[in-house]
Amino acid sequence: MTQDSINVLRSGSLAKAAGVSPDTIRHYERIGVLPKAERTGAGYRIYPKSAVERVRVVQNALQVGFTLSELAEVFKTRDAGGAPCRRVYELAQEKLKRIKADIETLRRTEEYLQALLADWQNKLRIAKGQKSFLLHTLTNELAGSASASHKFREKKTS
Repeated sequence: MTQDSINVLRSGSLAKAAGVSPDTIRHYERIGVLPKAERTGAGYRIYPKSAVERVRVVQNALQVGFTLSELAEVFKTRDAGGAPCRRVYELAQEKLKRIKADIETLRRTEEYLQALLADWQNKLRIAKGQKSFLLHTLTNELAGSASASHKFREKKTS
């Protein structure tokens, strides 16, 4: 084994070391999250051992909401010698804003559903074994006051 072969990994070994599939490694290379791999004389892709850390960084970044497209942009900038730190920070700020908006939407949905369940519980008490048409009340409610009944789904714009 040569010194060079000790410092590189084939795509399957990289995938195993990083805890992803070989298809994921090829996909990351194709979209630019990983730099283009060198090839052996037999055509196998080989990556530097440092690619393991990059794949792990990508996996962690995906878990907090970064997209592969965003990560490809960031890594291309970094690989070209740039410093994409401000861009990464801005992207993370956007993610946090979206998460907060989603939480607010979920809170309003929860309140709406609690009120709806209370209404349905009363309908079930009154109907006692009869059809209550609970889902139809959603249609009636929506037809009667579309804007009021959808408030729980709207995101605040202010």
